[in-house]
Amino acid sequence: MRETLVEPRPLRVVLLNWRDTTHPEGGGSERYVENVAVGLAAAGHDVTFFCAAHPGAPKVERRDGYRIVRRGGKFTVYAHAVRMLASGALGRPDVIVDVQNGIPFWSRLAVRCPVVVLVHHVHREQWGVVYGPATARLGWWLESRLAPRVYRRSRYVTVSEITRTELAALGVGPERVDVVHNGTAPAPATTTQRADAPRICVLGRLVPHKRVEHALQVAARLRESRPGLRVSVIGDGWWSDRLTAEAKRLGVDDITDFLGFVDERAKHEELARSWLMLAPSVKEGWGLTVVEAAQHQVPTIGYRSAGGLAESIVDGVTGLLADDLDGLTAATDELLADGVRRTALGRAAAARAATFTWDQTVRSWDALLRRTVGEATAERSARRVAAVSVGVPLDPHRPPVPAHGTPFFRQS
Repeated sequence: MRETLVEPRPLRVVLLNWRDTTHPEGGGSERYVENVAVGLAAAGHDVTFFCAAHPGAPKVERRDGYRIVRRGGKFTVYAHAVRMLASGALGRPDVIVDVQNGIPFWSRLAVRCPVVVLVHHVHREQWGVVYGPATARLGWWLESRLAPRVYRRSRYVTVSEITRTELAALGVGPERVDVVHNGTAPAPATTTQRADAPRICVLGRLVPHKRVEHALQVAARLRESRPGLRVSVIGDGWWSDRLTAEAKRLGVDDITDFLGFVDERAKHEELARSWLMLAPSVKEGWGLTVVEAAQHQVPTIGYRSAGGLAESIVDGVTGLLADDLDGLTAATDELLADGVRRTALGRAAAARAATFTWDQTVRSWDALLRRTVGEATAERSARRVAAVSVGVPLDPHRPPVPAHGTPFFRQS
């Protein structure tokens, strides 16, 4: 059995993600990647984070020990990434982390170094929610058919076992997929008390696939039987106007607080006063907000079909899972009425939340990237030895050409 070589030196790492947390549409997946970037930089690695530009953000900046490079927009960011990788404008990385938010950056077309593909979740259900039929079909074909082919020799990382299973259905063997969970930062100290009257919250970007409308419908169904019920919607996004209109249509605008984007302290204060959190998303890779609420002993109710939510919520232990809107309503009503069970679920959720830390996440990434680079180094050395043994002259300035396929699709 060949011994895996581990690189002792710091690595040059390029992270490709379509947005950063300063982007108006930045969310939980961006927080994950940025926390990994911060941790890797603190461990001594040379880290570059490439993402889309947005108004007011510099093209290049340094933050928390790593470099941020911004180019392009929602769709053109991918072409900019390939161009800059191919030209060397992003340096000569030892390894690339290609974050596939629906579609990847196609970095295998531009580099010879190893590429690790990060997939938070599979987007089968989301394409049709956000885009029209033609675009949805194209997006799903790129994600489900072309991307697995292009990255057929790359390692993958995801944030839940459920997504690993979904990737297997696309042809990405589970043996090529590592699961590295989200961490959670310690909650800021707060003296906020639990609200006296029933209060449910929703936390996240206001976009169609988060389905905040379902939380509003739950409130509309329960307001008569739960006096004093209020709903707080924490977050902002391009769907916000539609949601405020929907609250008015449902007759719950008077009991719904649209708080918009708030800072960390205000967010945790709102979580601390809530009785429950609802997570009615179509799909989540993990559910970072579930763990954030759990830090305040607030259980979450979500949908069983929503990917990683069924893993971040342990059904009947740290929260509840529902199959449809009727089930979501019934589960919410049940926990609003049963303070003993709600408290027990909240305590179990808090205990589990404490097991997920960003330090642990970064250590896992550090080990994985070193292993990946080490294996690629060993493979190159083995090819060189094999070439010399059969008398093939080697040009020290030219990397070996793969035996199969074009150089663009070679996994080093």
